[in-house]
Amino acid sequence: MEVILQKANLALEEAYYDFIKDWDEHNEQITPYSASLLDMSYKEWLEQTSKIEVQATCPKHFVPAHTYFLVQNNKIIGAINIRHYLNDYLFNFGGHIGYGIRPTERKKGYATQMLKMALPIARELGINKALITCDKSNIGSRKTIVKNGGVLENEVVDNDEIVQRYWINL
Repeated sequence: MEVILQKANLALEEAYYDFIKDWDEHNEQITPYSASLLDMSYKEWLEQTSKIEVQATCPKHFVPAHTYFLVQNNKIIGAINIRHYLNDYLFNFGGHIGYGIRPTERKKGYATQMLKMALPIARELGINKALITCDKSNIGSRKTIVKNGGVLENEVVDNDEIVQRYWINL
């Protein structure tokens, strides 16, 4: 079955609740953070997500970003957030792109496929060189980044975690 990268929309509400249930059942926090409802309804979250996409309506403490879901047969497999530019924190620890695959769908190649699909979107947003980071202990994420052309620049420490910083030329 074909997978597609799709912007968050109202038609995916039921699939979204199934997506977050998977994370909850595995006692994991949703990744990327942008895919979390944060005490909002799904409709409120969609409105907030739309505001974040545009510089003029983006809250001051965020950078403009787009959130997409990787969808297969109306099931959300993963989520990816593409940030238009980097602030100081994102430059050091977060990067241009954050992503996550629901726990029951990991180790099937979806993250690699989702990142590959997101890179042309990042290029369309004017990003020529994308920074993507992961915890050093996250071997799957590291493999995903490298398979998509990521080159390790360095490692930094954030809250006692070693974060690896990779660049992908677009």
